[in-house]
Amino acid sequence: MGSSDAPGPASRLTYPEVGATRRWPLPSGYRHLRVRTRVGHGRATFEAAGRAVLDWRMHRAVGVSIRAADPVATPGRPVVVGLGVGRLRLRAPCEVVWTVAEESRTGFAYGTLPGHPERGEESFVVELGPDGSVVLTVTAFSRSESWFGRAGGPLVPLFQRAYARRCGRVLRRWAVG
Repeated sequence: MGSSDAPGPASRLTYPEVGATRRWPLPSGYRHLRVRTRVGHGRATFEAAGRAVLDWRMHRAVGVSIRAADPVATPGRPVVVGLGVGRLRLRAPCEVVWTVAEESRTGFAYGTLPGHPERGEESFVVELGPDGSVVLTVTAFSRSESWFGRAGGPLVPLFQRAYARRCGRVLRRWAVG
């Protein structure tokens, strides 16, 4: 178990603050997001939630498509997140920039690649607290990179917050199911 960083030498990430979702405060010049959701209690819940984050099941259950180079989040490897359906599907290319698999923390972050409508990074980390509580924290910094992202203005952060909350609700459902 442990932490692992990438990006690889050929990375084409679209922002210089790679790995910044690991710490607080987040870099200036971006919108910031931090949403914490209690998803359950106990080691079994922590382990199940951590696996669901790392193997993309949480993302898929939220309703996005995932096209990943690996079955689990792996630093330096690409993933394309898809929103919408058919020809209206928005494809957002990313690269996993770090992972963590520790005794009480499991998760990863991905950063944006060219063609993504945003510029920045987002992490999904499940933590097991000393009291046994299990919490998902979604942390992000981003700014619009596309005309439609800029046109969405204040709706973009609302969507990002709703997405982060939905991730927590999905994991909570699994924890009690």
